[in-house]
Amino acid sequence: MARSPFLLMATSGSDGTCDVSPKGDAAGFVKVLDQKRFVIPERNGNNRLDGIRNILGNPQIGLIFIIPGCDYTLRINGRACVTRDPELLAATASHGVTPRMAIGVETEQAFFHCVKSFRRAGLWMHAQWPSLDDLPSYACTVFNQIQPDNATLEDYERVISESNAKLYV
Repeated sequence: MARSPFLLMATSGSDGTCDVSPKGDAAGFVKVLDQKRFVIPERNGNNRLDGIRNILGNPQIGLIFIIPGCDYTLRINGRACVTRDPELLAATASHGVTPRMAIGVETEQAFFHCVKSFRRAGLWMHAQWPSLDDLPSYACTVFNQIQPDNATLEDYERVISESNAKLYV
């Protein structure tokens, strides 16, 4: 966990609605409290908070921790809660920004996944990565999905570019 800068967090609401959210920061951003418990900071992002909503209705959580270049992953299943404990939040501050909330997890199962899916996908083999030249920009994709009446694609490109430049606020 301490070496992982990235994880995928799976939750399911009481109505069965599922969500998988990426979480990432410098390796060690997840704070281990003891052998069974740890805290994941809720950094600023798209403000959808789907995972947080799900945890409030159903505390079961599944996590996959990924280390770039490493073919195996750590999978943890457990129970989660949302915390606003000032001490825990302060312990997860980064670049002078303290998160407003965090996700506390108590581990029920922990195991490693085999390496085959990463190897089959060639995920860490840069030479095999496809060209991204023909993909539309993220802003273009969002703009086409939302189709706003009062904004242009250029507005979206600018706003998203400015937002992405501010990693922690």
